[in-house]
Amino acid sequence: MAVGLITAGCTFGGALSGIWLQNRLPRHHLNKDSLETVKLCTGMIATIAALVLGLLVSSAKGTSDTINNGIKQTSAKIILLDRILAQYGPEAQPIREAIKRSVFASLEAGKLRKPSAAAGQTPTLSTNRVEAIQGLMRTLTPQTEGQRQLLAQAQQVAGEMSQTRWLLMEEAQNELPVPLLVVLIGWLTVLFICFGLFAPRHATMICVLFVCACSVSAAIFLILEMNRPLDGFLKVSSAPLSNIVEYLGR
Repeated sequence: MAVGLITAGCTFGGALSGIWLQNRLPRHHLNKDSLETVKLCTGMIATIAALVLGLLVSSAKGTSDTINNGIKQTSAKIILLDRILAQYGPEAQPIREAIKRSVFASLEAGKLRKPSAAAGQTPTLSTNRVEAIQGLMRTLTPQTEGQRQLLAQAQQVAGEMSQTRWLLMEEAQNELPVPLLVVLIGWLTVLFICFGLFAPRHATMICVLFVCACSVSAAIFLILEMNRPLDGFLKVSSAPLSNIVEYLGR
């Protein structure tokens, strides 16, 4: 939100600066030839900025989709692990209860609703719970060949869950490079200075420039939000975890 507001302030402030410069520059600096040159320059900058914005939106959307798909896969594996342990027999009932408690703990702790200051803590806690469940499974002593196969399958699923959790934690730490963000905001500010330099001086045009500045800042805001989908305003949904609770332990 802070970066979005800064972007809006820089771009709209640039537009107002351009309007202010209209009466300060000599008239021959704003003639038709100057206008054509400025159009060429702003067109080049606008093209570069549009390409960078498009790439950043695509990258941020990919990060959000990866986290969302990882949560869905983990939810499906939790159900699969619970069903495998149900087939193992009554000896695995304490582990099934531990799995259910782990899911409840993740939801109650706000796994997907945490403040950004603790961005890496909850995924680590969730991974520790998976490792605790793996430790409980190692205490099981299979009595039949079928139980040995089921235990091996359960351990494999739990291992995949732990790996997925670590991958999600690493993906969630993806940060947009600050120099890239500063350069992009600088390009946009230059564009709006040029817009204001040749814009008519009336309220309608100022309102249009303000709306455009807000639109550009909203694009930056969305990029940053989708780049960190576990916190902020645009969080990935915890519905996959919530939906599996009623199936656990049956």
